[in-house]
Amino acid sequence: MAQADLTEALEDELFALREQLGAEAFPKSALDYLNDWAHIEKGWLRKFYAQGSDEPQFDLTPATEKAIVWLGTLTARSFVGTESRLLTLFDLLKQMSEGTETDPQARITELHKRRDELDAEIARVVAGNIPLLDDTALKDRFQQFMALARELLTDFREVEHNFRGLDRRVRERIALWEGAKGALLEDIMGERDAIADTDQGRSFRAFWDFLMSSSRQEELSALLDRVLSLPPVAELKPDARTRRVHYDWLEAGEHTQRTVAQLSQQLRRFLDDQAWLENRRIMDILHGIEAKALALRDAPPAGEVM
Repeated sequence: MAQADLTEALEDELFALREQLGAEAFPKSALDYLNDWAHIEKGWLRKFYAQGSDEPQFDLTPATEKAIVWLGTLTARSFVGTESRLLTLFDLLKQMSEGTETDPQARITELHKRRDELDAEIARVVAGNIPLLDDTALKDRFQQFMALARELLTDFREVEHNFRGLDRRVRERIALWEGAKGALLEDIMGERDAIADTDQGRSFRAFWDFLMSSSRQEELSALLDRVLSLPPVAELKPDARTRRVHYDWLEAGEHTQRTVAQLSQQLRRFLDDQAWLENRRIMDILHGIEAKALALRDAPPAGEVM
């Protein structure tokens, strides 16, 4: 959030608290509190400047978000579903088992079994027997969807945090580096590859490729609209932002991609600066040779000059 918007929201909250607890309950201004929470000793918020903007922005740190999510788990829930989680666990085990099966015949047998199940389901629907999820099952699955959607945003924040930490370390090394640029580049790129090639980095790339598909985005939008219009789901009073949660994923992913791009720009700037300094040194040497040659032109010394 932009500093002005967050400061205004916090001022309103502080005003309400002072009305309840007394004027001395929170003596500092909203901006003072925000800057205090963004101080390195606390690290509850991150204060930064977005690309192309001179207004400070505030964001949660990954640790703060984890703490808030944990606090959310302490509140009493009107409904606790277990069926959908069991089905998800069962499905994950099947994916791992089938995905690592090397025997072609076993894979074919499993595919035939799945096809038979689909044929049987098609036959039931054609006969007019259409099984529907009841209200409880719908609520169960929707709650699990929301929990996973929030976790996904938290994961994005952590991936971005890791790349941002690498970017900061790169800037520090470049500022203090005095050796050959090849050694520094090898060191930095090795560390960047180490992050990108972790399970976290590879999973992020796969997710990003999946979500960048316009057809997937349209499909997600249509599915969300349909699910949110179902009466049992509407009873749960889902957050209004749920309808655009996939765009929140995209925005969070873009933040991560932008951090990686900044890292690349920083390396490019370092190379350009180094190349400019080396070229300048070469030109100084050449100018020195030219000046000495001109000085000797009218009265060249005897013997070998160069």
